[in-house]
Amino acid sequence: MIARGIRLTSIALTLARYRLDELLVALPPLKFARFVRLLPWGRRRVRELPRGRRLRLALQELGPIYVKFGQILSTRRDLLPEDMAEELAGLQDDVPPFPAEQARAIIEHQLGESIDALFEAFEDVPLASASIAQVHGAQLKSGEQVVVKVVRPGIERQINRDLELLRALARLARRYHPEGDRIRPDDLVEEFRRVILRELDMKAEAANASLLRRNFEGSSDLYIPQIHWQLTAARVLVMERVEGVPVKDIDELKRRGVNLERLARRGIRVFYGQVFRDNLFHADMHPGNLLIDTSNPEDPTWIALDFGIVESLTPEDLYYIGENFLAIFNRDYRRVAELHVEAGWVPADTRIDELTAAIRTVGEPNFTRPLEEVSFAEMVIALFSVARQFKLTLQPQLIMLQKTLLNIEGMGRELYPRLNIWEVAKPELEAIFAERYGLPRTARRLARQLPGWLARSPELPGLVHDYLKMAGSGRLRTRIDSDDLEKLAAELGRHNRRLPGAVFATGLIIAGAVLAGYQVAPLWQGHSLPAGIAVLAGIILGWRTWR
Repeated sequence: MIARGIRLTSIALTLARYRLDELLVALPPLKFARFVRLLPWGRRRVRELPRGRRLRLALQELGPIYVKFGQILSTRRDLLPEDMAEELAGLQDDVPPFPAEQARAIIEHQLGESIDALFEAFEDVPLASASIAQVHGAQLKSGEQVVVKVVRPGIERQINRDLELLRALARLARRYHPEGDRIRPDDLVEEFRRVILRELDMKAEAANASLLRRNFEGSSDLYIPQIHWQLTAARVLVMERVEGVPVKDIDELKRRGVNLERLARRGIRVFYGQVFRDNLFHADMHPGNLLIDTSNPEDPTWIALDFGIVESLTPEDLYYIGENFLAIFNRDYRRVAELHVEAGWVPADTRIDELTAAIRTVGEPNFTRPLEEVSFAEMVIALFSVARQFKLTLQPQLIMLQKTLLNIEGMGRELYPRLNIWEVAKPELEAIFAERYGLPRTARRLARQLPGWLARSPELPGLVHDYLKMAGSGRLRTRIDSDDLEKLAAELGRHNRRLPGAVFATGLIIAGAVLAGYQVAPLWQGHSLPAGIAVLAGIILGWRTWR
C-alpha cells in the first residue's frame, strides 16, 4: 500500500513537471502535485512545448508500460483531443534489450530442450526489443531462417503492478472528474488490460497469424509468415523470417521501381477484405509492422508482422459499420443517422432529423473538393465525434477499426498522394456485401441453422404456454440492466459512505455545545477547551465528509 502511494505520488509529480497538472485539478488527492510548478527546473523549455508533446514525454519518462498505455489511448479519438491523439500515436515502444542468456533460458524452459538441440544457429544480438518481448534471429536444423520472439522476463509482475496503479488513477478520475461517467476511465484501463495481457500469450498471437495466413492463402495482396507450432509455447513464438522493404522507406521503393499506385490500392483492398469479408483484422497495422515484397516491382505484396492485436466485430456491428460506410459513400446522411439508432450506438429516442443535420454538416463540405483530396477515415472519425453530442457509445473493437482505417489510408496516401479512396473502397465493399448478405449465402446460412430450429421446435408450444401462464398470474419477472441503475447505485453508495461521517460530525458539534454549556474544565479564557476541540473536530470531519 505504501509502495503504491509512493508510485502514485511519483506519477502525479511527473505529470505536473511536464505542466500537465490540468489532468490532476479534478482529482483532490493529487492536487498537491501542482506545487511542483514552483520549482525552477526546465520550466520555460517544457512550458513552450505543445500539450500533446508534453504528455508523450511524460509517458516515456514513466516507463514502457505507460508508453504502451499511451499507444492504446491514441486509438480513442472519441475521447482525446486531436493534438494529443496525434502525438500519442507517435510513441515508440523501444526499450533496452534484456541479456541473451535470459532469452536462451526462457526458450529452453518453455520448449523443454537446449538451444543447440532446437536450432542450428541462434543470434544472441536481438533484431528488435520492445516492452513486451524481443526478437532474435535463428536457423532451424532444416536450414530455414526464422525469428524467435521471447516474452520479457518479469514483465507479468510489472504489468500487474502498473495495472493496479492505473486502476487506482481511473477510480479517482471516475469519482472526481466532471465527465468521469461519460469517459469511463476504468473501462479504458480494462480495455488496456485485455490488450496487453493478450499480447503476452505467444500461442494466441500464433493462432492470430495462422488464421490471417489461411484467409490470404494464395493471395498476392498480403503475405503472412508461417508459424512453427512445434517450436511455439506460451512465452516463445518461432515464425518464418521474411525480408522486405519497410513501407515507410518510400525512396527505396521508388528506387526499385515499385508500382506505388497498385501497392496503395492493394492496401485499401486488404483492409476491406480483412474486416468485411473475413471479420478478422490486424488492428496494429502501423508502418513498423509492415514490409513490402518487391521481388516483382509491378506486382508488389504487403507483408504483415506482429499479430498480438487482432480484432473481430460482432455480426451486428459488422453489418451496421459496413452499411454506414456505404451510406457515406452514397452521401445518404439520413441513412447514416438511422443506422446509428438501429445499431444502438445512440439512444433510441434520438431525433433522426437533428442527427441527420449534424452528420450533414460534417460530410457535405468534404464533397466540395476532389475525392482524391478527401480523407474517408478522418470523415468517419469526425462523424463519430459529432455523434458524441447524441450520447454515442462504441465498443473498443470499433475504435480499433477506426485506428486501423486511419493507418491504412495514411500509408496509402503517402505511397500515392492521388489515391482516390472512394474509387477503390466503394466497389470493394459493395462486392463483399453482395456476396456476404446476398441470397445464395443467406440460403446456405439458413440451411445450416434449419436442423437446430427443427430440433428445438417441439419445445416452443410449452415455452409459450409457460410464459403466458406466468404473465397471467403476475409472476413474470423482468430484469433491468441499465447504466442509470449503475449511477443510482453509485450515488447511493456515496450517500451511505457519507452518512456515518455526517452523523458523527453532528454528534461532535452537539457534544461540544453541551460541554460549553456546562463549562467543562479545563478552561481557557473562560471557555471550555474540550468543547472547542469537539466542535473543531466536528467541523473538520463534516467538511471532509462533504468533500
